[in-house]
Amino acid sequence: MSDRKGDPLAGLDDVDWASLQHAYGPAEDVPDLLRALASESASERDKAMHELYGNIFHQGSRYEATAHAVPFLAALAADPRVQDRADIVRLLSAIAIGYDEAYLPNGVDITGWREGIERMRTADPDEESRRMEQWVAEATDEGERRVREMRLAVYDPDQSMRHAEAELGAYDAVRATVPTLRGLLGDPAPEIQAAAAYTLGWFPEEAAGTLPALRPLLTPEVVPGVAANAIISAGLLAGHDLLPQLRAFLTGEDALLCCTAAIAMARLEITAPEVLDVLEEAAAQPPEGSAPEIHHLYGNVRGYATITLAAIEERAHPRILGAMLKGLTLSSGPDAFPTAEAVLQHVFGKPGSAPLPPYEDLTEPQQRAVRTLAEMGNDTWRWGNFQLMLSAWGLPSQRAECRAYAGLG
Repeated sequence: MSDRKGDPLAGLDDVDWASLQHAYGPAEDVPDLLRALASESASERDKAMHELYGNIFHQGSRYEATAHAVPFLAALAADPRVQDRADIVRLLSAIAIGYDEAYLPNGVDITGWREGIERMRTADPDEESRRMEQWVAEATDEGERRVREMRLAVYDPDQSMRHAEAELGAYDAVRATVPTLRGLLGDPAPEIQAAAAYTLGWFPEEAAGTLPALRPLLTPEVVPGVAANAIISAGLLAGHDLLPQLRAFLTGEDALLCCTAAIAMARLEITAPEVLDVLEEAAAQPPEGSAPEIHHLYGNVRGYATITLAAIEERAHPRILGAMLKGLTLSSGPDAFPTAEAVLQHVFGKPGSAPLPPYEDLTEPQQRAVRTLAEMGNDTWRWGNFQLMLSAWGLPSQRAECRAYAGLG
């Protein structure tokens, strides 16, 4: 497209890509990959997108070169001559935050993120080394001690600092494109509108300008998949002024929009019985066909409803755990992970690697949770992620052992 007016990649060759690093070394390949995103060939575009997810966004990590690619990605997303623009917007979202489950259900705590980076910058290296050594010494068993020793052996404060700064730099680079993303809310293509609405929800520092831009999407006439993502982002951005629109969706006929309105209202600390009713129903049986519509948590509406319930004070609403456990029993495989983690957090609090006390010494809610987890099928237990999650709370990480712990034989 370089021979046409308004080239979205103007200035691409002015960047010294060879001096920038990504997951595999110098980022000299990035310019050609960005050009390929504008190709007429679908296979070329797909290959370029796959490679960009592997080098400037490698398994959630972002690098020095990542932020430099962002302005060009945003320009491509805004150019109507470019195809697959919704995919480019979703890449921008991934570049900003990594995997979104780390920020749900409450959204990005950008103040805490920035303060954490500043603490890293001002930390005394010797004091940090002593802190790490103390962390190793506090391991509760030999296996945990060995794991912590391995982490200490490879710990490099300078490298950790570079990595942290690259991630925040990538976030801020995407934040700078927020005006472009707001413009995409009016794009003729619903999939682009939905991707933009989803992405805008991760920038609370821009909420004052984004919430008014989301308002036109919060009407019954808007495509449900677009409205659903806009509704959730309105909640993540603390859009209290949009509560009248959210309430209208909560009592509407569209099950997907009703569910997303309940999620957003709970984020705004509105936990009236009608909100809980919708969340509990979604935890047990999410709206049909919702997965392609909602980008949050990869379309796992049951998991999203459950982690939303987990963030609500149980003492005020003692029925919450039952709904969460019902949702867990109806989940399987990776889709069960967010729900399982929410349940563990809800009944045990923060993870602790110390083995739990005997089953009979657990509280009744804890016993119910452990029994439900132990009874999950092999399609869930076979995943190492699930086993590691249980270990983090001191539970047996093998199905047979967990069942025995819960007295299930």
